[in-house]
Amino acid sequence: MGLIMWIIIGLIAGAVAYRVLGSRGGFLGSLMVGLIGALVGGKLAEILRLNISGGFIDQLVLATVGAILLLFVWRKIRS
Repeated sequence: MGLIMWIIIGLIAGAVAYRVLGSRGGFLGSLMVGLIGALVGGKLAEILRLNISGGFIDQLVLATVGAILLLFVWRKIRS
């Protein structure tokens, strides 16, 4: 998957995670949360031995779940 697709997935996943958890974040915040969330989601899928085909929707779902988990943990640590 190309760099542009990673950025698009990261932005979408970060924006969705911010909406789900009622947080605020700008362009760079959404991008960083989404990209790190994609790594977290990928590692979680690997640990759980999920069979992911690697399509756009699969990657978007993994990145979004990872981003939500990342923001949730970040909030708990900070409070």
